[in-house]
Amino acid sequence: MQRITLPLTDEIIRTLRAGDEVLLTGWIYTARDAAHQRLFSAWQSGGALPIDLQNQTIYYAGPAPTPPGHIIGSIGPTTSGRMDPYTPALLAAGLKGMIGKGKRSQVVIDAMRKYGAVYFAALGGAAALQAKTVRQVEVVAYEDLATEAIRRLFVEEMPVIVAVDTAGVSVYQE
Repeated sequence: MQRITLPLTDEIIRTLRAGDEVLLTGWIYTARDAAHQRLFSAWQSGGALPIDLQNQTIYYAGPAPTPPGHIIGSIGPTTSGRMDPYTPALLAAGLKGMIGKGKRSQVVIDAMRKYGAVYFAALGGAAALQAKTVRQVEVVAYEDLATEAIRRLFVEEMPVIVAVDTAGVSVYQE
């Protein structure tokens, strides 16, 4: 089990191989479908993005309502393929890591190889466990999207698996 402190660097990313088990500690962003559409539109129009994606990691998730006494509700990964139409543009903008579940398109895998990025799979069905790794949370963009707003989370030892590495090797390949 590797322990990685975020943000990701090219040196760290190059050491990761599909199937590696990793514990992530540091700041990540959440963004689901609606936030991705807005980020893509901003990038396409040449406008400024509301967050700097350089070397950052996006978790494809939106939290459930926050129960009393907690800082965030359950926060499990959503299906990553829904972000595929927008992902190559965000990788071009500097994004280095993505966390979600499920396969990625060949277009995304090719873009990951081109820009040197990695895709992590989080444990599906373990949203309450993922929430326990979150130490701080703040909404940083698109607050009107409610649960799909972009949040900045500080996670401590969030368990993930390298699903696709920078060579394009995928754990989903036969």
